[in-house]
Amino acid sequence: MRNPNFFRSHARRVILSAIISLASLIILSQSVSAMSWNGIEPLKSRRADVERILGKPIVDQPGEEGTLNFKVNGGKVTITFVSARFVANKKLDQHLEGTVLEIVLQHDNSSDTPETLNITSNSKFERQDTAGGTSFRNQKDGIVYTFVNGRLKTTRFTPTTSELGRARKG
Repeated sequence: MRNPNFFRSHARRVILSAIISLASLIILSQSVSAMSWNGIEPLKSRRADVERILGKPIVDQPGEEGTLNFKVNGGKVTITFVSARFVANKKLDQHLEGTVLEIVLQHDNSSDTPETLNITSNSKFERQDTAGGTSFRNQKDGIVYTFVNGRLKTTRFTPTTSELGRARKG
């Protein structure tokens, strides 16, 4: 008869190994893609997805490319799409033409500050002070916060540097 402690010890190692593998997959999957907003994700979502989520734009520009503006609770959203010119200049795969390039939220009266968003001491963010305000950029996650007079004015969601690298042809 085998020792019951052997089976318990083996079962613990198998379960621990499975937990570590699952945690690694979750961490890796989170760092691979840009942040999305409201289900809209740079280099993945298309115009039809944006209009399904946000409805009819304030100004309608024809075609898959261009810029769409939407009025949302608390401000305005501008969605820019990947153009053929951008694909050519960045040497990206053709299938990315027409996908979302950037999501810009313009906040009307946000009370958020760098401190309330906990980004002042977050090493993932680079701080840049300009005459017009302060920006905090996190290229790994594809997000930029801009503050004017200490209050959040814009939030930008962009492709991450690693996503752009993977999107290049060849």
